[in-house]
Amino acid sequence: MECIDISSSCMTGMDFWLMSDRHPCAARNTASSDTGVLSFEDKASRDEGGRKCELSDIFRLHGAEYRARHNLSDQQKRVMFDIEHCRTSALGYHVEVCDTCGHREAAYNSCRNRHCPKCQGITRRRWVEKRLKDLLPVPYFHEVFTLPSEIFPVCLFNQEVVYNLLFESAAEALLLFGKDPKWLGGEIGFFGVLHTWGQSLCVHPHVHFVVAGGGIGENGEWIWLKYGGKFLFPVRALSKTFRRLFIEGLLRAYDEGRLRFAAELEALGEREGFDKWIVELESKEWVVFSRAPFAGPEDVVRYVGRYTHRVAISNARILSVGDEDVCFSYKDYRDGGERKEMSLSADEFIKRFLYHVLPAGFHKIRHYGFLGNGKKKKLQELREGLLPKEGLSCRMEEAAEVSDLVRCPSCGVGTLRPAFIVDRYGRVIIKSLQAMLGWNSS
Repeated sequence: MECIDISSSCMTGMDFWLMSDRHPCAARNTASSDTGVLSFEDKASRDEGGRKCELSDIFRLHGAEYRARHNLSDQQKRVMFDIEHCRTSALGYHVEVCDTCGHREAAYNSCRNRHCPKCQGITRRRWVEKRLKDLLPVPYFHEVFTLPSEIFPVCLFNQEVVYNLLFESAAEALLLFGKDPKWLGGEIGFFGVLHTWGQSLCVHPHVHFVVAGGGIGENGEWIWLKYGGKFLFPVRALSKTFRRLFIEGLLRAYDEGRLRFAAELEALGEREGFDKWIVELESKEWVVFSRAPFAGPEDVVRYVGRYTHRVAISNARILSVGDEDVCFSYKDYRDGGERKEMSLSADEFIKRFLYHVLPAGFHKIRHYGFLGNGKKKKLQELREGLLPKEGLSCRMEEAAEVSDLVRCPSCGVGTLRPAFIVDRYGRVIIKSLQAMLGWNSS
């Protein structure tokens, strides 16, 4: 892969091609034709044509005013910028060429920010493809560990500490129950996905775990779940262990000075106030929700594809954006999951969305037990030993063939392949010289 800066005064063959009538920007307002001229619309030009409202529209209309009135972290500012400029000329563009007829397509670059509702499709497919190779022909269980609402205000100023502790305490509780001979007596394997929001965008931290129904014994052999595999572990006992481990970790974090408290929580900064708050947490009944086991590996795939790369709100839920407020849909789970509408001021909507911007570098998807790092060889041995049915293996392999390539809209036979990318700084990154020049030189 080669990178060229087109701001250079040295005119190359590549620069000449870019500045010709085939350059996307030169044909921005021209319809694509058989002559190979490229075109694409700036998304802003479609706003008046009935295009559905998006999160980026909210940031364009109200983002500058919000930033002027509030102190934001660098990460929050970056997220707002990326989403606001996603798939616009500000981030550059890329060109794809059909490998059969030479047809060219141009599009503005995506921001690829993990908080952007438009940029998770490809990332999700690639991640699912890798997870498919790890699936075993065993029952899988869905466990959800949720923090009580009393912790929510503390989360806002201690995201990394609280969310890491949520992962660690929930995972340790599962591993302890797996090692207990009463329930299994082996090492279990699972992965977890952090969600920090509820349907109304309020802070609601919880982790979804997908757990394999069984484990590895000391002799390396597979151990099946007891009690016919009807349930994983008893949720009441699991909840109490989770609560104990989390509170122990919270006390350590406080003693080590790793917790910060805002002005409205200053009472927690004093030991007496903090201990009183801890007693309140201990008196609460913490919730661990356990679903019935998935019907099979295919159901697991559908689940992970739906949950792993979700963001706080999808564009599909945004109904309207006004000069002062934002209207969006939500599911009211207290009313049987009925779909309802909610209106918030633009300021309140943006504030709630930014609650869920994770710290830079924070891992929201984590793997444990025999699905953890360095266990690939053992996992493959288990998979081969547990796959007596060829049919299941075939279905899993077929599902794993996920491709990012797009069928050519012109000939309907070839596929569009990347030729080059122009980034936000005007640099050209060559992906394929053959594609640039046209596969069949039409």
